[in-house]
Amino acid sequence: MVLPAVTTIMRVLVTGATGFVGSRLVPALLDRGHEVVALVRDAESYRPPAGVHVVEGDLLEPETLPPAFRIDGSVVDAAYYLVHSIEGGPGYEERDRNCARNFATAASEAGVERVVYLGGLGEDREELSEHLRSRREVERLLGEGSYALTTLRAAIVIGEGSASFEVIRGLASRLPVMVTPKWVDTLCQPIAIDDVVAYLAGVLDVPETAGDTYEIGGPEVFTYAEILRRTRQQFGHGLRIVRVPVLSPGLSARWLRLVTDVDPYLARSLVEGLRNTVVVEDERIRDLVPVDETPFDLAVARAIDEANASGAGSGSNESSSGGGDGGNETDGGGVSADVAGDGGQTNETTASEDAPTEGRSA
Repeated sequence: MVLPAVTTIMRVLVTGATGFVGSRLVPALLDRGHEVVALVRDAESYRPPAGVHVVEGDLLEPETLPPAFRIDGSVVDAAYYLVHSIEGGPGYEERDRNCARNFATAASEAGVERVVYLGGLGEDREELSEHLRSRREVERLLGEGSYALTTLRAAIVIGEGSASFEVIRGLASRLPVMVTPKWVDTLCQPIAIDDVVAYLAGVLDVPETAGDTYEIGGPEVFTYAEILRRTRQQFGHGLRIVRVPVLSPGLSARWLRLVTDVDPYLARSLVEGLRNTVVVEDERIRDLVPVDETPFDLAVARAIDEANASGAGSGSNESSSGGGDGGNETDGGGVSADVAGDGGQTNETTASEDAPTEGRSA
């Protein structure tokens, strides 16, 4: 991961500072010399890195937000919006809508110059899942502020704590055979959490990225079937996939609930999102913010190592992901809102049609 040198020291607000992405972004910003304020709902339980200013507030309570946009009386130069409430169950779209509006209003009234948002990758011309439609709506609402909005769109974020990856890891670690619907052949361009953080921190150093939208992804494109197989290889096992012509999102979600620890509502939201192709088509960000992209297998190995070190094992530690399903988490607003094995062989059986070529470079 290559981090460009910081050219300007800024005062920066991070919402969702305790979540999957925010908890990693805060120390990265500090390492670059920025002054950071974290907005959290429960300041007493938050253990921030040294030097972080902490403000207690809730994006659903707009009167609590103004103090977060100042550090020692000075308005912050930039703010990160890393909030998503998919884990809150039914009605999360309305909560996300209200959080985004309250944030945009508060940031505009404070006079913040830049806002950075981590959204979901997916083509607008497709019929987006409910989850991705909500992410697009949040993006649109944030864009109504008086500041310059930079949006980074990502697919599955690979890292310990990402909801999407926890589902993948749970399946890969437990099941030698999977009966799956046709969504396993959907293309996806996953990205390592370290690379997401590098892009998020890096855009502050590049004024040209203000007011624009970019797509970020890892160096490889896979089908979900290949993602599952390669992840299972990390555990030293092969995987047999049996495709069936019809398997509804509801049944798929129930199946996920049986074989993983994911919340039922989150499971359905994630499954519905898998029908959307999430591949980077606009690569401009690679020239503006150079990042040495992490290979998928290495990203998975690091995530598994982190999970083992934290005691999560092969279980699931749910944090909704931002991108195609996201990768950003909540706190400070609403409800909590992503080393190669022995190369075990796999055997795929299809009940409909042959699988497409998998594992191509991006």
